[in-house]
Amino acid sequence: MTPFFFVEPTNRLFEKAADLILATAKESVRKNGRFVIALSGGKTPAALYDLLALKPYADEMPWEKTYVFWGDERHVSYSDPENNAFMAKTRLADKVPLPSANVFPVPVHLPAGEAASTYEETIISFFGREKPSFDMILLGLGADGHTASLFTGSSVINEKMPGVRSVFLPEKKMYRITMTAPLINMARNILFLVTGKDKAGVLATVLSAACDPARYPACLIRPLNGNIYWFADPEAASRVERGN
Repeated sequence: MTPFFFVEPTNRLFEKAADLILATAKESVRKNGRFVIALSGGKTPAALYDLLALKPYADEMPWEKTYVFWGDERHVSYSDPENNAFMAKTRLADKVPLPSANVFPVPVHLPAGEAASTYEETIISFFGREKPSFDMILLGLGADGHTASLFTGSSVINEKMPGVRSVFLPEKKMYRITMTAPLINMARNILFLVTGKDKAGVLATVLSAACDPARYPACLIRPLNGNIYWFADPEAASRVERGN
């Protein structure tokens, strides 16, 4: 499916993303009675979470019928500022009427491998007889071409099954837990947020037909039947060829 690509000034970028999330949430609730989203970590979505915690989004989002997961997580304690769920909790969840029972953080208190398998079981159990197809998955793009915790050189980028895996990053001396590309690609909507001049080259590469997933794992994200949206600021989009 042809991706949707939008370039907006930074202040408008997050508004456009929030508008898409709100519209998708309302439509998902209308069709299926709930909105299931997987959030991302890192610095880029922080401004989006701040915005969703403000009017009109805070008032208009169907929080009671919204269910929150994470596409990946650092294997650090819940109270660690590096924990993706902690960031989303302090920037968003604590400020809106989102029921705590609707929030499913990665169980980082468990060993990394067990945390991954347990989270996969949680996702399977949540969707029941349905295929685990999220209404929206929010993703970022690293300057090295990674997304979620799908990193170059890690075995998880070769994973063919939809699920959740643990990944060890030697340079960070840290485990991460991540959804596999096949699971992400089952989503109905995927939203990438990309900002900054340091992302210009990799964004152009990932959007090109010649992108090599072994070098740039974000190339693996190609939804099976859903939509993929790229929201970039002018600096990040500066090297994207017209027509991409």
